[in-house]
Amino acid sequence: MPKTSSSPTTFKEAYDILKRNADALEHSQTPDIDNLLDVVEQSIGAYRVCQERISAVEQALKHAFDIYKKDDTASNN
Repeated sequence: MPKTSSSPTTFKEAYDILKRNADALEHSQTPDIDNLLDVVEQSIGAYRVCQERISAVEQALKHAFDIYKKDDTASNN
């Protein structure tokens, strides 16, 4: 599993890293113990990026729905 030169900045990049690392670990006959810590650290970083993006989208959607509800309520009065 090659190490990337930089940390992922988008959800897609981070998700791809997680998927690639999980697939490689799942399909390896003999795990590369010497490389395992690097893979875990890389995966943790990618997971954090995914979580941050998901949280940001959830907050944006909540905000958008709250505005929609206020507008809808105001127009019905």
